[in-house]
Amino acid sequence: MTTMAMTDPPLKRLFDRLDFAPQPKRLELQIVHERWEAARVGAVAAKRSAISFSPQERGAAETIFVHRFEGAGDDGVLTEGASAAAMLLGPCRIGDRLSDATDRRGAVRLRRLLKEVRRSGQPVLAQYARVEHGRDHAIVEILVAPLSEDGRTIDSALAAISAHVLDGAPARAPHETNSGLALFGLGSNISFGEDVAQALGAELTPLEDREFEDGEYKIRPLENVRGRDCYAVFTLHGDHVASSADRLCKLLFFIGALKDAGAARVTAVTPYLCFSRKDRRTKPRDPVTTRYVAQLFEAIGTDRLVCIDAHNIAAFQNAFRCETVHLDAQALFARRVIADVADSAIAVVSPDLGGEKRAELFRLRLERMLKRPVAKAFMDKYRSEGRVVGDIFAGDVKDRIAIIIDDLIAGGGTVARTAAACRANGAAHVWAAATHGVFSEAAAGVLANAPIDRLIITDSVPLAPAIAAALGDRLTLVSVAGLVAEAIRRLHVNGSITQLLEEGP
Repeated sequence: MTTMAMTDPPLKRLFDRLDFAPQPKRLELQIVHERWEAARVGAVAAKRSAISFSPQERGAAETIFVHRFEGAGDDGVLTEGASAAAMLLGPCRIGDRLSDATDRRGAVRLRRLLKEVRRSGQPVLAQYARVEHGRDHAIVEILVAPLSEDGRTIDSALAAISAHVLDGAPARAPHETNSGLALFGLGSNISFGEDVAQALGAELTPLEDREFEDGEYKIRPLENVRGRDCYAVFTLHGDHVASSADRLCKLLFFIGALKDAGAARVTAVTPYLCFSRKDRRTKPRDPVTTRYVAQLFEAIGTDRLVCIDAHNIAAFQNAFRCETVHLDAQALFARRVIADVADSAIAVVSPDLGGEKRAELFRLRLERMLKRPVAKAFMDKYRSEGRVVGDIFAGDVKDRIAIIIDDLIAGGGTVARTAAACRANGAAHVWAAATHGVFSEAAAGVLANAPIDRLIITDSVPLAPAIAAALGDRLTLVSVAGLVAEAIRRLHVNGSITQLLEEGP
């Protein structure tokens, strides 16, 4: 899909707010995009007749309108979906030309998108804030995709539009407006944020996330947050779209904007917290980045930080002076494991001595839930200057399902070498469970050849397609959205987090 970051500057200037995510943020537009992809099946573009929706997807179907191209220009004739088109173009009827639309600015926006679709042959995604009487009135998201009835040329375009009205939304009660919960999903985490919102029974509060031509950006809430309890959900991994540092800066800027706008309390919800691996000095003049990140959050005025399975819990808790909430995915992993182990003997394996406490807590949890003994084992590991050494393996895994537990997988080397050691010591099967799939480019090749029967990870970090392809049906994805949602609910009403960690969501 073509994102607005890849388009020409004149098109960028046309939109007051741009979307840089590779997928639509609104669910109904995601469904439209999926149906278009399924209908294309290798052709130049999909046929409209091949794109259908189930009764449960009626909302997606109602967002669609179609323009047939006429002549050499980018004008078009509306052939379907007059009510949906009216959201962008003003009152219109089937057969109306784009050049005659009532809303001239909306027509110019759509014409530019149609031109981009014809040029690229790919769907185009855009998002902007509609301004009325000098105020943000709605967040509008548009998906435009090419169509080809003869299978050879792009002769029309399907557009789907979704508008989140701000000023026109039902008025909140005064108490809710002043002190209610405000939940934000930032950047590429918008889909995870929507999962959290759904589990919480709430809606994401709209925000503006705008990038300038030189890579700088601004981000702000689009609703009043004065006196409210605000939660900003943003996992801080690095990928080809943005680095961990970029995402950290964006989150800090947004927290600052919320505090300046009068928010009563701001909680940073970072399922994966970046720069946590260097939590102590192992060599002269080493940085202690865990503490530096904590100081940044404190300096901007963060009231509380929530994360899942920090690299070193003690270092995490000691680095921050503001309130911290540490969640773990062990209850979720335990339920998944217990559902599949049946009566098999199992052992919990730590891939290094630093993770032995984490593995022991998981082993004790499994023993309580299974009501039978669970063995333990660990692998020796020492990392220096990018090299990992250590071959000592201790514990009993013979004829057992060896479950390797860790907080994250990056390059895949640690879990692969531990799996090989488990096999060498007689393990019947090897499973691995890690909270954060922070996979490097090389991880797919490493894990594809690793002697792992099953890898369980959470959605705390978006899954890389290469990893999914490399692992195939060996991969199991566990959602932590429910855990995060329940933590937010309890924090908002001053409930117990300890009970949540013991019982799980």
